[in-house]
Formats: sequence, C-alpha cells, structure tokens
Amino acid sequence: MKIAILGYGTIGSGVAEVLKNNSDVVAMNAGEKVEVKYVLDLRDFPGDPVENILTHDYEEIQNDEEVGLIVETMGGVHPAYEFVKAALEKGRSVCSSNKELVAVYGAELIQIAKAHNTNFFFEASVGGGIPIIRPLIQCITADKIERINGILNGTTNFILTKMAEDGEDFDVALKTAQDLGYAEKDPTADVEGYDACRKIAILASLACKKQVNYEDIYTEGITKITATDFLYAKKMGFAIKIFGTAVMKDGKVYAMVAPQMISTANSLFSVNGVFNGISVTGNMLGDVMFYGAGAGKLPTASAVVSDVVEAVSKKNTHVSVAWDPTPLTLSSMDEMENRFFFRVGDEEKDQAVKMFESAEVIDAGVTGEKGILTGPVKEKDAKENFEKLSSLRGRIRVQD
Repeated sequence: MKIAILGYGTIGSGVAEVLKNNSDVVAMNAGEKVEVKYVLDLRDFPGDPVENILTHDYEEIQNDEEVGLIVETMGGVHPAYEFVKAALEKGRSVCSSNKELVAVYGAELIQIAKAHNTNFFFEASVGGGIPIIRPLIQCITADKIERINGILNGTTNFILTKMAEDGEDFDVALKTAQDLGYAEKDPTADVEGYDACRKIAILASLACKKQVNYEDIYTEGITKITATDFLYAKKMGFAIKIFGTAVMKDGKVYAMVAPQMISTANSLFSVNGVFNGISVTGNMLGDVMFYGAGAGKLPTASAVVSDVVEAVSKKNTHVSVAWDPTPLTLSSMDEMENRFFFRVGDEEKDQAVKMFESAEVIDAGVTGEKGILTGPVKEKDAKENFEKLSSLRGRIRVQD
C-alpha cells in the first residue's frame, strides 16, 4: 500500500517515523507493507529522508493512481477539507488527526466515504494516543451513552497541576508550560477551552449519532482560576480540572467546557500533568475510563498509524460510523443542574448561604472572605444569585 502524508509537522513527521521504525509490525497487522510515496508540505526539508519524496503540489498525489491512502496531518479546515474530500471521492481512504476538520466536516466526510466504499478514520483527533474513537463506535455499542467527561487538553491540565502542586498563579504556571514547550506562544486555543470544545463536540456527535456543532457548546477557560481557589480545593480534598462534558439525560443533551472541582472519588482525580483522561458512562456498562498521553509527536502518530492499519486491512470495505450530519439542538445551559463553589467577602457570607439550598461554608483561612459550596442548582438560578453578590470573587462548578 502506497500512501501520502499531507503535512510534515510534528504529527506528520511522527507518522513517518512510526511507519519506518515499526514497519514489520504495521505490515503484519495490516496484511501488507505500507510505503510512504509522497509527503506534501509547503516547506523544504534539506537533509531529511523525505526530501526525495517531497511535493508541494497536491495534484501530483491526486493524479497518481498508485497512491491508495492519504494521511492528513495538516491541521486547520482549509485546504485540508478540499484535499480529503477529493481523496475520498477518488476511492481512497483517509486517516486524519485534524480535530478542527473532524468537528466541522466529520459527518459529511463519513458520508462521502460511504458513497465511494472507502473510509474516513480520525482516531487521533481526540485524546492523542488514547484509543477513544474506535471504542465509541465499535465497542460501546450495546449501551445508551449517558455521559462523557474528559480532560481533553494536556496544556491546561499541566497548568492546573502546577498551580495545585506549587501554589503558582495562572500567569506563572502558563509561563512554565511555555518554557517547557507544552504551551504555544499564543495559548488562547488551549487556555480558553476552544481546543477541548472541538474535541467534546466530536465525542458528543458520536455518542448522539448526530452533528453537535462546537459553536453551540458553552465554553469557559481557566484564565480566571487563582491560587486562592486551590487553597479552598485543598481544604475540601478536591482537585480543579477543566473538562469537556456531554450529558444525555431524559431526552436532552447538554454540553460544556469548563473548570470543575472534583473529589477523590472521581476516576479522573489523579490525571495530572500533560496526560488526558476520558470517562464514558453507559446505561448498562457503567463507567469506563480511557487514560494516556493526550498529545505529543509519537503517541498521536501511533494513533494515526493504527488508523492506517485499519484502513489497509479493510480496503474495499466501508466501516460504518453512525454520525448523521443533521445538527442536534443542544438543551439550554440555563436548565442544566450543577453544584458550585464560590467565594464572597465576609460581609455577604450569610446572605450567600441563604441563596442556595444545602449551602456549606468553607473556611480556608483567607482573610476577609469565605468559600461557599452549594447543593445542585439550575444554571439560570445560580447566575441570577451570583449577580446579587457584590463581593463575588469567582465561582467554579463542582462535579458529584
């Protein structure tokens, strides 16, 4: 099987490395050898082994009848969408790590693949090296999925871990992440939750079998989390993580990305550093957890190559994926119930307690303020109550 890799950045070069170093394993599991015939990139790579197979023109790949499979690791929506669509329409399978592409066009590309008896695989688009896509569509098929809850971004998880362990403020922890190469120079997509939003949109779409548009998902980042919040979390025995969450309940679907406090009873409590963890709850299965390296060159490339093996071993056979492009209307966040932790000045402590059912006062020894831990409350009611508190100093949702 001759393949082409579109994009020779971190993941694309990782795919080439995995295919080279594990060529015997790949051939054994795929049923035939896999050879990289082309690498597409705008740049040149003098001295790199791919310089002899490098092309700057996608049409050269498209017109070569020997190429049977495309690996798309370019990132971004365009021109990745046009290239992938053209490949599928020519009867070639495509394996992609591109979460933006999958979140926007995944359902459409699956339908195109079906029409041409080929496949569009995207295991590496969520969770890096963690196998989560294939289990959702091929393994957890006897259950109604009730909840997906995931730490889906290694950068933000690293930052929050540093804040918890070292007592650092957000800006200091972010700088550490950037110095270590875990965060981009412009970290907006990570710290504002946009990256996790696209990933939970993909997972929610697969769970619900319809298109969940990421633009419809309530998204909140970690930039307002402070070192003081972690003092209270430690006092309560909680951790603070940012989750992508989808809840399917009573015929309604809620989805959000937001920081949340969790107790030691939560299976994701100990997922620290740059690692990811995803919990899936089925109505018969109960909870099952997926954990591992959520990013990184070789873990993500390994997931891409696992798709290559699947595509080669099932060539001329379409693998069914239930994902209807019809948009799913998410239920209003106003009606979603959550518990909250929030901080107020001492002067408003008593008023705040009366506002929320089963409210508990938390004293972490912070001068001039107290923490309040609420019982379950609808988002709309919580928002209205918070607006009445002039000394509100932050609030974080709490998972049961």
